[in-house]
Amino acid sequence: MDALLSVNPGLMIWTLINFFLFFFLLGKFGFKPMLAALEAREQRINDSIDQAEQANELAQKSMQETREKLAKAQSEVMDMLKEGKVQAETIIRNASEEAERIKQAKLEEALREIAREKDIALQSLRTEMGTLIVQATDKVIGKVINAEQHRSLIDATVNELSNN
Repeated sequence: MDALLSVNPGLMIWTLINFFLFFFLLGKFGFKPMLAALEAREQRINDSIDQAEQANELAQKSMQETREKLAKAQSEVMDMLKEGKVQAETIIRNASEEAERIKQAKLEEALREIAREKDIALQSLRTEMGTLIVQATDKVIGKVINAEQHRSLIDATVNELSNN
C-alpha cells in the first residue's frame, strides 16, 4: 500500500512525457476535427435560429395581412349594409309616394265622377221638373203653351228652386 502513495520520479517523468505527447498529438490531429464539428454544429444552430426567425416574421406578416383583409371585409360588409338600408328606405319612400299619388288620383277621379253624376242628376231633375210643371200648368191653365213659353217657365222654376 505504501507503493501506491509513494512518489516515483521516473514514473512521474514518463507520465508527464506521455501527457505532453498525447496533448501534442491531440492538438495536432484531434482539436481541429472537434473544433470543426463544434463550428458546424454552431452554424446549424444559427441557421435554424435564422430560419425560425424568418418563419416567425412570415407568420407575423401573414397574420397582419389576414387581419387587414378581415378588417377590409368587415368594412365592406358594413358599407353594404348601410347601402342596403339606404336603398330599402328609398324603395319604401318611393312606394309610399306612389301610393299617395295613386290615392290622390283615385280621389280626384271619384270627385269628378261625383260632380258628373250630380250634373246628370240635376239635368235629369230639371227635365223631369219641367215636364211636371208643363203638365201641371196645362191642367191649371187649361191651355197648351208653346216651346218658348215652356222653356222660360222651366228656367224660372229651376232658378227659383235652386235659390231655395
